[in-house]
Amino acid sequence: MSIPIYQVDAFTDKPFAGNPAGVCILPEPADEKWMQNVAREMNLSETAFIHRQDDGFRLRWFTPAVEVDLCGHATLATAHVLWESRRLEPGEQARFSTRSGVLKAKRSGSLIEMDFPAKPEESAEPLSGMEEALGTSFRYICKNKFDYLVEVDSEDIIRNLKPDFQKLLRIQARGVIVTSRAQAPNYDFVSRFFAPRVGVPEDPVTGSAHCFLGPYWAKRLGKKEFLAFQASPRGGEIRVRLEGDRVVLGGQAVTIFKADLVSE
Repeated sequence: MSIPIYQVDAFTDKPFAGNPAGVCILPEPADEKWMQNVAREMNLSETAFIHRQDDGFRLRWFTPAVEVDLCGHATLATAHVLWESRRLEPGEQARFSTRSGVLKAKRSGSLIEMDFPAKPEESAEPLSGMEEALGTSFRYICKNKFDYLVEVDSEDIIRNLKPDFQKLLRIQARGVIVTSRAQAPNYDFVSRFFAPRVGVPEDPVTGSAHCFLGPYWAKRLGKKEFLAFQASPRGGEIRVRLEGDRVVLGGQAVTIFKADLVSE
C-alpha cells in the first residue's frame, strides 16, 4: 500500500522560502522506528506524521535524529495539506492530539492560525561557553522547558552570526534562540534558531520558538500582537498573538510536491 507524503514550505507565500516540512498521511498508527527512518530519508528539519482518530487527528513530529515535543512549522504544513487535499473542508477546524496536548488550527483569510501553548521564560544563569559558541556577547539570557533564549543588541548581530555548532552541541537544551528588536518598522522583533542537538543546525522558521518569543517580547514591548521575522538564509514571517496562556501563530504555506511512499 502506498502512503502519501508531501513537502510543504511553511511560513511563506512563495515556493522555496520559509521552512520546508514533510507531511506523511498515515492510514493508521505507524511504527516509531519506521517514522524515524522516513524523517531521516526526507532530511528536513521536521517531518509530521498524522492519522485520523475519533476527535480529530493524532500528530507526531520527527527531525532526522529524534522525535520532538512541539513543532510549529510542520503543524502549519499539516493543516495546509488537510485543507488543500479536502481531507478537511475549508470551514472546518483542524484538531491535533500531540505530545504537547491538543493543538488547533483554523483558516483566517489567507492565513492559517494555530493555537499553541505559551512557553514563558524562566530565569537562567549565563552558561560557560555560550558566548563563544554563538560568536557574540549578549545582554540577557533565559530559558523555558525546551530552549535557551539570548537577546543581543541589534538585528545586524543576528544576521551576521556564524555559530560554532560543535560547541553548541554541549548546550543542554533542544536549541538556542537568538533575538533582538527589529530594525525595520514593519517588524517587531527578529530571531534565529539553532538546534544541532536534535539534528537541525539552523531551523529556517520555527513556530514553537515563537511560543517563547511571544511572551518574552510582550513583557518588553507592552503589546500582545506582533509581526516577527526569522532571519535565517531562507527567512520567514510569523504573526504572533497572545491570548491568555496560549499563543496564536499565523502564517501561510505552499505545497512543493506530493509523492507516495512505497516501502514500509
